[in-house]
Amino acid sequence: MQIPLQVTFRGIPQSEAMEAKIREKAEKLERYHDKIISCRVMVERTHHKHHKGDLYHVRIDLTVPNKEIVISREHHDNHAYEDAYVAIRDAFQAAARQLEEYARIQRGEVKNRNQKPALG
Repeated sequence: MQIPLQVTFRGIPQSEAMEAKIREKAEKLERYHDKIISCRVMVERTHHKHHKGDLYHVRIDLTVPNKEIVISREHHDNHAYEDAYVAIRDAFQAAARQLEEYARIQRGEVKNRNQKPALG
């Protein structure tokens, strides 16, 4: 990464263990695209008035050449996201899929919908 990883916590105290896990997962993203310019991660605890615990929302902003990829999902009804580490894992899995897809498009490995099949 050209710009160092930025990690922000909202509604929760900063956690060295959580930040270490985020750094580990961010480094692994370079497997899918080797020219990541920057990565910003925000972990937020959303306060709901439900009977169960609060949910975590993770947003990842990735900048690669010619594109910004944003992974951000609201997890209102998914009680798995009561665990911040599960929310982090799922957000980074989504980021990896999007980076991989973008890298394939850049290499020309994905067909354009408007392309007509070659007649042989």
